[in-house]
Amino acid sequence: MLCTQTAAVQSTFARDDGRYADSPLKPWFDSLRSHLGPCCSDADGVAVADPDWESHQGHYRVRLDGQWIEVPDDAVITEPNRAGRTMVWPVRTAFGIAIRCFMPGSMI
Repeated sequence: MLCTQTAAVQSTFARDDGRYADSPLKPWFDSLRSHLGPCCSDADGVAVADPDWESHQGHYRVRLDGQWIEVPDDAVITEPNRAGRTMVWPVRTAFGIAIRCFMPGSMI
């Protein structure tokens, strides 16, 4: 499974259909990891609009499918965000949506 990059998706789940194969950021996206594992191994990345994520007392949460989901501290990517946009890699489970990776935007 390939990972989706920052497309014009907002809080929706998308699959990489090959249109990002020539992007200079593709190798970087493919290499991203959180403490929970590779971001793109089980999940495709989604760009998150500013109203759909927040930070409070050092923890993040995102709104996906109309619900707020706490981001585990181990899912936060701390390296510089080359894409600039806030990104989340959600994984659908039998128990709901889990967050594999989360990368805050550059906030510029």
